Amino acid sequence: MSDLSSTMASASAAGADDFRPEIELLLANPRGFCAGVRRAIDAVRDALAAHGPPVYVRRPIVHNLAVVRELEAEGAIFVEELAQVPSGAVVVLSAHGVAQAIHDEARFRGLRAYDAVCPLVAKVHRQVERFHRDGRHIILVGHEGHPEVEGTTGRLPPGSTLVVKSASEAAALTLDSASPAAVAVQTTYSVEEAEEIVDVLRARFTDLVEPPTSDICYATTNRQHAVRLIAGRAAAVIVVGETFSSNARRLAEVAALRCESVQLVPDASLLDWSRLPRAGAVGVTAAASTPESSVTGVIEALAGRYRLRVQDVGTVEETAEFKRVAIG
Repeated sequence: MSDLSSTMASASAAGADDFRPEIELLLANPRGFCAGVRRAIDAVRDALAAHGPPVYVRRPIVHNLAVVRELEAEGAIFVEELAQVPSGAVVVLSAHGVAQAIHDEARFRGLRAYDAVCPLVAKVHRQVERFHRDGRHIILVGHEGHPEVEGTTGRLPPGSTLVVKSASEAAALTLDSASPAAVAVQTTYSVEEAEEIVDVLRARFTDLVEPPTSDICYATTNRQHAVRLIAGRAAAVIVVGETFSSNARRLAEVAALRCESVQLVPDASLLDWSRLPRAGAVGVTAAASTPESSVTGVIEALAGRYRLRVQDVGTVEETAEFKRVAIG
């Protein structure tokens, strides 16, 4: 029996003298790790196995401190910039993607660099590069300063990309409406917000090219759909993830549109119990960068205070798998 199955079985067992209040626990399905996150974590472990420690990692490999700490214990050293990596050392680049200048720097310094960029982020990179070659202005729907946005804009010459994060910013663009333009979207953006922004851009520009398929990744779409389902039924929602994780924050924002009490916490230790009900339903989901062990910890904490009636909500089965990063 898995740790989560064992936890839920224990949570459901109640004796006659059990005076804990009972709630319905709505578990979003899917939740937690996506294929891109698993691929990036595997890349660090494969590099450690092939080359031995230390293996350097530029920036958090994924946006989750529990994952970072676990990999540090195995011999990974996380740095902010390549200047902190000794010449000739092994370095893994994060799942969020990096600017072309980072690849150039790694080659110049003789680093053995492995790129763990999510294939779906790499797809966006290829798109914007193609749009730019076609002479189009690139409008990127995303959050300025996010590593993925920095990596995408860094694939093109400075000034080639305009970043917008809201419909009002899209409407206020000073680019001539007849200019040839193309739109791309951060893969972890809110589905609903992105649709609203792109609608504004369609009305704003007469020559706008869009990607043939949505840039927002399947995992983001599936998790946002599942959290909508539980938030509409729950008195409170717990999103397990880091506050610096874009996909975790988007899950919390989507839930907050349908539920008044939403908490975004990395683990059970930061739960605000005063915001949870004495009865009714509590929803739990997890960001694409959150390990299932963190979810299990939250459920165990809930089981310590409540008798739980557990229900999985959502029917999407994720079967995506990405080829491992070639480590040699």
